[in-house]
Amino acid sequence: MPLALLALAIGAFGIGTTEFVIMGLLPQVAGDFGVSIPTAGLLVTGYALGVVIGAPLMTVLGTKVSRKRMLMVLMGLFIVGNLVSAVAPVFAVMLIGRVIASLAHGAFFGIGSVVAAELVAPQKKAGAIAMMFTGLTVANVVGVPLGTLIGQQIGWRVTFGIVAVLGLIGLAGIAKLVPEVPKPEGVHLRHELAAFKNAQVLLAMAMTVLGFGGVFAAITYIAPMMTHVAGFADGSVTWLLVLFGLGMVGGNLIGGKFADRALMPMLYVSLGALAVVLALFTLTAHNKIAAAVTIALIGALGFATVPPLQKRVLDQAHGAPTLASAVNIGAFNLGNALSAWLGGMVIAAGFGYTAPNWVGAILAAAALLLAVLSAALERRDARTGSLTVSDALAAQPEPAGR
Repeated sequence: MPLALLALAIGAFGIGTTEFVIMGLLPQVAGDFGVSIPTAGLLVTGYALGVVIGAPLMTVLGTKVSRKRMLMVLMGLFIVGNLVSAVAPVFAVMLIGRVIASLAHGAFFGIGSVVAAELVAPQKKAGAIAMMFTGLTVANVVGVPLGTLIGQQIGWRVTFGIVAVLGLIGLAGIAKLVPEVPKPEGVHLRHELAAFKNAQVLLAMAMTVLGFGGVFAAITYIAPMMTHVAGFADGSVTWLLVLFGLGMVGGNLIGGKFADRALMPMLYVSLGALAVVLALFTLTAHNKIAAAVTIALIGALGFATVPPLQKRVLDQAHGAPTLASAVNIGAFNLGNALSAWLGGMVIAAGFGYTAPNWVGAILAAAALLLAVLSAALERRDARTGSLTVSDALAAQPEPAGR
């Protein structure tokens, strides 16, 4: 694998750390600013919404510059956002800093996925994407626990300052190691937008929302589930999340390896197994050992879907994949928000702390059904020789003067 993937992984590590570390620092942040925990929770919600909005916005704004330069701009934005958060005098300023940092998230992973795939041979594209996403998964094993510990012991401002330094390292790595990949000739914004008229692209994004949403339906409420149902002490939640992170690392690498060999079968297996494991979590959550094993499996199976889903979007939007790739990153965050809301609803309705696991199982099963439908439509189109809208537009010559 090229060294350029290491630079992308470092950037992904910083982004993953800043996204999730705030969850462990909410009490400290709320106390310093004199706001309630629910109000401080806006730092999580605001970041997620910023990713959904920023992914297409920043990608469109970056259509006029090279992908390498846009990645550098995004890392600069990420650095500024974390520095604003680190020095924020009032809560509103910190919220602004979180939103600024989030605007870089979706476009970085979207454009980074395209760059990573172009750096390697066709049969290694999913593996290259997985290598970049390894930075995100390792962040949940190392960056988030360490950042939480530093924030609790020294101060949360120090944590965000360190994350800004990680951004600087990522920026330097991209500037030094990522080559100037020329943009495809004749690809304009209309080609990028045309990808969304392709049913296969939309189906892949729907699979992303539902499949990864299934993971976060359960994991969002892991703390009350493990302390009230499994009987773990409050302090045990941190290492349980580390187990989840370790599962993510392994699943991401396995998903990347096997997606290059058989992408759709990899999705069938990972989504089907994820639905089963989430359903079983309603039972295993009552036993400490079984619960710990299940949490690691959810992380592994959930992130085993990430490289194949991202590559599926790139494949189906070929010729103009950048915007679709970035929007698919927003789809992961949309799935997180949707599943957290649904999980909260079933708990509030009195079904108990394990009820979100059923929500997750249903969402993952729905993603599996979409995968089967997508493959069936692809086989039908192959038999009839159908041409997608994005392919047709990409084949059209540009008008004179464009």
